[in-house]
Amino acid sequence: MEPGGRDNYKIWEEKEVPQVIFEMTSPGTKNQDQEFKKTLYEQLGVKEYWLFDPKGEWISEKLIGYRLRNNIYEIIEDNISEPLQLQLTVEGQLIGFYRNDTGDKLLIPEELAAALQQKETELQQKETELQKEKQKLSDVESMLEKYRQQFGDLPE
Repeated sequence: MEPGGRDNYKIWEEKEVPQVIFEMTSPGTKNQDQEFKKTLYEQLGVKEYWLFDPKGEWISEKLIGYRLRNNIYEIIEDNISEPLQLQLTVEGQLIGFYRNDTGDKLLIPEELAAALQQKETELQQKETELQKEKQKLSDVESMLEKYRQQFGDLPE
């Protein structure tokens, strides 16, 4: 199947086990997430399993990850996803994803739109400055032409 969004992931259709799973969790799903799903994903060989409790109702730090080591899940202490090569941080009700190599944040659509708007504003400002510089150059060329008409060419 093509990479990208899907409502659910069916291993029998995808033909492979996902490397990383993120689970939104709450007190109502805590037991299923911590026991059944964790054991299932461990047995399937999912490399990382992350639980995100955006309200902090039962995970005080809101995010906890498990990494498969010797076929057993161990808690991820540094919030770095090895398969994704990303640093994960809790940002309010969301998870922020940062590239390990550059530290750049992977932007959500709203942040991406704001960054694009900022770049467009900067580009417009630079275009305005360029137009002003072009006008100054045109004015100087015009003055030079008037000088030439009045006094002839400049000596070298």
